[in-house]
Amino acid sequence: MTLTDAVEDYLLLWILLSVGVGIAFPRVSVVTRASTLVLAVMIGSISLTLSIEQFRQVDARALGLVLAGHVAMPFVAFGIATGLGLSAELTVGFVILGAVTPELVTPVMTELAGGDTALSTTALVAIGVGSVGFIPAVVALLLGGIDVPTAPVVEQLLVAVVAPMLIAIGARTHFPDRIGRYDDYYPAMSALMVILIIGAVTAANAEVVRSNASLLAGVGFGAVALNGVGYGLGYLLGYSVPRPTRIASTLSVGMRDFAVAAALVVAAGLPPIASVPAVAFGVVEMVTSAGLARRLKRR
Repeated sequence: MTLTDAVEDYLLLWILLSVGVGIAFPRVSVVTRASTLVLAVMIGSISLTLSIEQFRQVDARALGLVLAGHVAMPFVAFGIATGLGLSAELTVGFVILGAVTPELVTPVMTELAGGDTALSTTALVAIGVGSVGFIPAVVALLLGGIDVPTAPVVEQLLVAVVAPMLIAIGARTHFPDRIGRYDDYYPAMSALMVILIIGAVTAANAEVVRSNASLLAGVGFGAVALNGVGYGLGYLLGYSVPRPTRIASTLSVGMRDFAVAAALVVAAGLPPIASVPAVAFGVVEMVTSAGLARRLKRR
């Protein structure tokens, strides 16, 4: 087994260990000072596996269904957080989690499940670019009474998400052979950044996590609910389309990029506790997506 295989195949284990290290050693939170760089490397690495050729045969109607599901997710997240009576800070974290891009490994999970990988990839890029306007707008709409600085969020999205994504896709398109030579390493590099940022944001919340078990129970339940409702919504939206498209829709709507959400919360100067929903969701999502992909593939 190679080092890249060890990172990718046991990603859930590494994430759990990262969370444990963050709780045990709060000083790891120093990594959050470089959250913009970590996020840019994470997005850029996985985007190097994408090219314009993958997007040309995608059905526009199917893409529209996925985008509709994506638009609904922050409202679902807000409803869940409100229904659970969570604090304003945690509600902000849930809304941002619902509004960010699908998880970066969604195309991989879609491929493993026998779904339309081109559709999930196109949705990932389209939502990534659109997030510059969408996330600040939905935060302002749902959390107008809460002081959430949207300008830093826009700045972080442009610098750490959109720019690396577009640069990486452009490089792949113009230098396919040279970039493709290292395809085996890009997902592992992105996964390492996920592990790093999750450990850091957990460390920033270590004291809260240690002293408030009831908070964790509420956030954990909310994470399970958001993940499950997302899968269900994606499935219903894709109910009338071919099975591969339905699989891509289910995973693209249900999977949220928890690492991007956590990094955005920190980089935008929001209270560290607002990143707790992202950490909880990350653990839940890694378990459910792997199991769902395995079950769909068997069927």
